[in-house]
Amino acid sequence: MSNEQLSQLRKELDQVNLDILKLINKRAELVQETARAKEKQGANRNYDPVRERNMLDLIKEHNDGPFENATIIHLFKEIFKAGLELQEDNHSKALLVSRKKKPENTVIEINGEKFGDGNEHFIFGPCAVESYEQVAQVAAQVKEKGMKLLRGGAFKPRTSPYDFQGLGFEGLKILKRVADEYDLAVVSEIVNPADIEKALEYIDVIQIGARNMQNFELLKAAGQVNKPVLLKRGMSATISDFINAAEYINSKGNGDIILCERGIRTYEKATRNTLDITAVPILKQETHLPVMVDVTHSTGRRDLLIPAAKAALAIGADGVMAEVHPDPAVALSDAAQQMDFELFNKFMEEVRK
Repeated sequence: MSNEQLSQLRKELDQVNLDILKLINKRAELVQETARAKEKQGANRNYDPVRERNMLDLIKEHNDGPFENATIIHLFKEIFKAGLELQEDNHSKALLVSRKKKPENTVIEINGEKFGDGNEHFIFGPCAVESYEQVAQVAAQVKEKGMKLLRGGAFKPRTSPYDFQGLGFEGLKILKRVADEYDLAVVSEIVNPADIEKALEYIDVIQIGARNMQNFELLKAAGQVNKPVLLKRGMSATISDFINAAEYINSKGNGDIILCERGIRTYEKATRNTLDITAVPILKQETHLPVMVDVTHSTGRRDLLIPAAKAALAIGADGVMAEVHPDPAVALSDAAQQMDFELFNKFMEEVRK
């Protein structure tokens, strides 16, 4: 074969490559149009295995070589996968909470603390509100350390129906009274959409817990009020699930959302949950929202709170959430994971280094 013939073949290959590129891009445009049409009809636009199988069968019927069917199927599956990823990328660009939608960080000011401003912030308090005296003792410790927020559970969704369920609105009243006395903002979980309006009288930040991350009516109700929301990741939720839960809140008008990684369920039993520490930079990259880490619920062990908090802040978390109790041994809930005041002092000394 002469050099001239070889050169001609290479030119033809180059042209075929360009033709393939043009067709692949044309296919991508059709995929996007199909997704938009399905969305308008209210249909599910996600992966359709039946449709993929039909397309592959049609391709095999028309394959006359030289590639074997297995090779052709592999090539087209990669093309199909790229189309799905394109749809997902377009979906993420459209999300209100996406950093692609809003490149700059959302900064949420609560009682003088600006979550998302690049500084480290902390939220402390007992797992559950048990009495005025108990909460007041913790609030005094929190205030002494210069903190501005106080957490406490008044409504406690528990795995067992026989565990302490919280004091309800009486607990919120206690939190509000103590917080006013110590000039602290109240963070507390609400579990019923119908309770949100009444709870606004007592709380400054609505917490939505792991068990309610996909309680969509609660998310929508929280999105309709003018209070910051601290949204915890569900124990079996993917990061995508978590982001879309935040989108539910934002889509109703409330963009003041703090994401909180609190560990996920895995087969590991050494800790209560498994702290997905890499979720922090992923959430910071994918969204413009502040990201905190609850080191108490993620580990379930007070001996791991300090290293877990250091890791969270080192990897880019905007803050840390942890539980403090005057006497954890007699706590009505989660005794093994709450700090006493001595450990609380050590925690702040170590973490602030």
